[in-house]
Amino acid sequence: MRLLVGLGNPGSQYSGNRHNIGFMVMDEIARIHNAAPWRKRFHGEASEAVIDGERVLLLKPLTYMNDSGRSVADAQRFYKVTLDDIVVFHDELDLPPAKLRIKKGGGNAGHNGLRSITAHCTNEYRRVRLGIGHPGDKARVHSYVLSDFAKAELPWVEDLARACADSAGLLAKGNDAEFQNKVHLAMEGRGWSDVTRPGKQS
Repeated sequence: MRLLVGLGNPGSQYSGNRHNIGFMVMDEIARIHNAAPWRKRFHGEASEAVIDGERVLLLKPLTYMNDSGRSVADAQRFYKVTLDDIVVFHDELDLPPAKLRIKKGGGNAGHNGLRSITAHCTNEYRRVRLGIGHPGDKARVHSYVLSDFAKAELPWVEDLARACADSAGLLAKGNDAEFQNKVHLAMEGRGWSDVTRPGKQS
């Protein structure tokens, strides 16, 4: 069993937030791979799917971002999965919009969802960093991540979620570098090689 986790906050008022891009990717993976209906489990919403022959649990913690680790730890204990089997999708301020990087372990860069998961599960899980850009001023970060994507941003957000979903089988098989490369090529092919940060003049 692989555990794919998307981070975000529950509730319609947060659904379009930059902080919720992890939820958006989980929804697209579930749609593309005909996952079972979402149901309440592990202090979150969970769905099972078979992706390229691999059994996968998709998880959206409903504990609010700061307590995401409680949900992830519950699912990890239930399925007895290792840290190598956990992949967390989250928003990343330090990457330009529409960019993606994957890594294992490392620092949490002030991300409260990652901090909570590390506290509950330790640090060496896999992370898919979904670039949302930085507002340019540290004082604006909180309001920036909790504000909705602008209408002009939605096309690249949807394309990034689709690219992740299309290549999710590579993650399920542990082929992280190939997954990252496939998503990069897909986004480049759709014209997203250089996305301007919101509010920045091109």
